[in-house]
Amino acid sequence: MTSQPAASRRTLLRGVALAGAAGAGLAACGEGGDAGGGGEETPSAPVDLGAADEVPVGGARLYREQRVLVSRPAEDEYQAFSAVCTHQRCVLSAVEGTGADCACHGSRFDTQTGKVLRGPATKALPAVPVSVKDGRLVAGGDA
Repeated sequence: MTSQPAASRRTLLRGVALAGAAGAGLAACGEGGDAGGGGEETPSAPVDLGAADEVPVGGARLYREQRVLVSRPAEDEYQAFSAVCTHQRCVLSAVEGTGADCACHGSRFDTQTGKVLRGPATKALPAVPVSVKDGRLVAGGDA
């Protein structure tokens, strides 16, 4: 019978550190995980997002803190969606062209429709009410 050498303290500590880091990363992406925020996925009460003209015509703007994605297909037309990825609840990270990206696992959504352009997400982003009041965008609630 051959004996295995005991793990060194350094090897053991290195393994514990790696396991802890992996667990923290997975926790951030898990169901109900924080990954960029916590709390509700979209505003339940109306939230002032700022000047309506900050969203370019034909483009979109991500309001990460409020968890809202607003697109502007035409001069006086605005659409809003939850900015929380439908895959693992991470807040979207960026808007590029007509797509919005989730950095957690690579999902991409159409900013005009909320539909999935690239998975792993399989569900579209839910719509959020949005309106313009006195030149300012208001999202959520009965906006």
